[in-house]
Amino acid sequence: MLARQGWAVYVARNRDTPTVAQGQINLESWMADIRQRVDAILSRFFELKREESAGLSPYAVDLVTEVRDLTMRGGKRLRPIVTAVAYRAAGGDPDAGPTLEIGASLELLQSYLLIHDDWMDEDEERRGGPAVHFAFTKKHGNAHLGASLGVLAGDLAATFGWELFLRSEFPNDRRNEALELFVDIQKEVFAGQQLDLMADQDVERMHRLKTGSYTTRGPAELGGLLANAPESAMESLRGWSVPVGVAFQLRDDLLSTFSSAQQTGKPGDDLRHGKHNAVVAAFRTLSPGERDCAAVERVWGHPNASDADVEEATRALGGAKKRVEQRLACLADEARAALAVSPFDDEAKQMLAEVTRLLTDRGS
Repeated sequence: MLARQGWAVYVARNRDTPTVAQGQINLESWMADIRQRVDAILSRFFELKREESAGLSPYAVDLVTEVRDLTMRGGKRLRPIVTAVAYRAAGGDPDAGPTLEIGASLELLQSYLLIHDDWMDEDEERRGGPAVHFAFTKKHGNAHLGASLGVLAGDLAATFGWELFLRSEFPNDRRNEALELFVDIQKEVFAGQQLDLMADQDVERMHRLKTGSYTTRGPAELGGLLANAPESAMESLRGWSVPVGVAFQLRDDLLSTFSSAQQTGKPGDDLRHGKHNAVVAAFRTLSPGERDCAAVERVWGHPNASDADVEEATRALGGAKKRVEQRLACLADEARAALAVSPFDDEAKQMLAEVTRLLTDRGS
């Protein structure tokens, strides 16, 4: 079993390292520090989980290893950053140490969702390495076994996320609220994923549920609860985080449609995968001509479509691209307007504004 006392000492050391001084925050170095400290917690956590799993069965270590490899392979740690900056805005210590375990738990929640998402989408690559179900398929030479082990690995990542979350130290009178929020985040993600699988026409609602819930709104509210924020601050965090979350996914849709796999970290683009994203949804509302429709249909849902056909399809999607970019800009402005009337101090507003840019600027 995991030595709880040893883990508590380890986390305390990572929490209590003073890396920034009040009023002297450089946001880039502050975010880099959050990433580094969350990675340190995750790395040590996986070491302990590998030791623990070795005592369960000779195979259990494989599940932990695959979850670890995906979690530690890339990722911008956006969710821990959102949690930390919301905590700071709501009156928490700029060092943000108490947010680190929550941030790490959110990274494990993301690993869980990515593992299952890759299996559902039949993707073979994630973050420059094999998708978890595909890694198991290659190892065992059996696609069904690989998929089954991938599902188990995703389930394990979810359990790990809960394990870290339950160790987070919320104020006593906010703990139940935080637990309920963590449950609600996941229920919303599942509803959003269902809308995605069903190619529902309300793409913005799907993005709000599937991505915004656990990328911006949920982490921001968790940061507020950890800081024991009053309702006025919580409302401001929601007013900022909800439009930012949708804008973040619209940016991802644009990148996934018009950029390369190297830029997006995905094995191909949304057109070849037949994703009903915001660009495709906008295209279908614009009454496109037969030639443009034919260009898109030659690519959409055809993994082996040629680069030339993809290039022609993206040209046909020019009008839809402009519409999505306009909506993204409106949402970013909505988030900034929420900050302008928030009760946060000037430094916190500047930090949140910069995180807004980070999440919504297509050049980021």
